[in-house]
Amino acid sequence: MKTIRIKTGISIAVLALTLFIIACSKKSATDNSPQADGFDKGAMLTNYADNLIIPAYTGLQQQIALLETSTNNFLTTPTSANQLVLKATFKTAYLQYEQVSVDQFGPAERVLLNSFLNTFPADNAVIDGNITRGTYDLTLNSTINQQGFPSLDYVLFAPDALTKFTGGTAANRKKYVQDLISRMKSLTANVLNTWKDTYRADFVKNTRSDAGSPIAFLINQFAYEMDQMKGPRIGWPYGKQSGGVQYPDKTEGYHVGISVALAVENLTTLKKMFTGNNSGKGMSDYLVALNKKSLSDDVLKQFDIAIGKLNAIPDPLSTALVNNKTEIEAAYREIQILLTLIKTDVASATGVRITYQDTDGD
Repeated sequence: MKTIRIKTGISIAVLALTLFIIACSKKSATDNSPQADGFDKGAMLTNYADNLIIPAYTGLQQQIALLETSTNNFLTTPTSANQLVLKATFKTAYLQYEQVSVDQFGPAERVLLNSFLNTFPADNAVIDGNITRGTYDLTLNSTINQQGFPSLDYVLFAPDALTKFTGGTAANRKKYVQDLISRMKSLTANVLNTWKDTYRADFVKNTRSDAGSPIAFLINQFAYEMDQMKGPRIGWPYGKQSGGVQYPDKTEGYHVGISVALAVENLTTLKKMFTGNNSGKGMSDYLVALNKKSLSDDVLKQFDIAIGKLNAIPDPLSTALVNNKTEIEAAYREIQILLTLIKTDVASATGVRITYQDTDGD
């Protein structure tokens, strides 16, 4: 019954993001943005688009292409040596994905990029059925936990994965992997091309803070990512929503054992986005212009504390859940503090309404 609770939670997270999409699509008639004299919000948004978001999606596209090449080499000759090379490429691509995880608005939310590329845990039983039958439709929303990085993690790196690529379902298995990567390539290209072709221009010129504006998207996504850190990435596997019952196999990047590395990359990217990559044109600088320097400093300090606590947890997280409970508990507390600062204080200071529903109701 508790296992169902965890899986339901992941579904709620997806639903919450969908509700966020719907809510943020409605713009208010009046711009109630707080005034920050002398601060160029248009320049800030241009910095986000040109120096952070578009390069991050470009990087993801490049890493998926490299992953495809490495995967094809493995599928042609499925040896342990080639699997080891593939694992390194997979890790790099997955870490790159964390750099766009915070950018799930606009073109990304329209195609549900995060849902299709990183809904975890994957549904291993259904994936096995897909492979055995050789029939599936990865465009259906109901298949989000049968594709993306978590599904590749299972199909390519589960303990018995190597032997299955030379077994009776090898041909279907190889095609499934190729179809997964093709789907990832297509979705990523769609998002990147839309940013370049049309969305960037709309993004940089809308300097309001009401629902549906880029600033509102950014603040909401900062808070949403922190909720995901508190929930699916750390809290849920640790047992925070299941009466202390742990679910090590529900961690992100479970089979390759990089759950903590992914969490650190996610939070480090979140800080990079918050500061605008220390360009003087980030959300932290906007807060200073709003006479909220102490809040900006508090958030930056808390980022460093939380990242430090996460770094103290050794990978794989599935093992650390048992052997490093003190470190995980410490990281969880600091993540909660950072979540509150962003979701409550930063949102209030910037005049942004949090429009998504969190994943655990607290």
